[in-house]
Amino acid sequence: MIIGTLENAERYYPLHPGFKPLFEFVKGNDFDKLPAGKIYLQGKDVFVNNATIEPKKAENQPLEMHRDYIDVHIALEDGEVFGWKPIENLSKQGEYNEAKDCALVDDPAEIYVTLKKGDFVIVYPEDPHAPNIGTSTIRKVIGKIRL
Repeated sequence: MIIGTLENAERYYPLHPGFKPLFEFVKGNDFDKLPAGKIYLQGKDVFVNNATIEPKKAENQPLEMHRDYIDVHIALEDGEVFGWKPIENLSKQGEYNEAKDCALVDDPAEIYVTLKKGDFVIVYPEDPHAPNIGTSTIRKVIGKIRL
């Protein structure tokens, strides 16, 4: 898992060719003026989801894992709490849903961070994560970059 800020996003461009178009799009747009839902930047290889999400309590948010995509969660407002747990510490594996590129695991996260506007979290397939934790509506962009 990588935690950073949009002002320093360029540092991560060398890690994957999808990071540059994703971060440049996010930095260059006002998501309050864009439609909700998926916006395709490079077909299904790089896209974002302009999302407004009702928060969950930490104990009600399972960890999720992906195989085909890197997730990039970008806070549009302060307050989302984001959980993470090393894959080596999982007590079990979740059943993978290929259509959703997601496996859910009912383990609690071990580390929690609170995101501020402009913060982002990059999670790779080996990063079980629990997004969308909080006490008020969450505004964020969820980027997807195919591996």
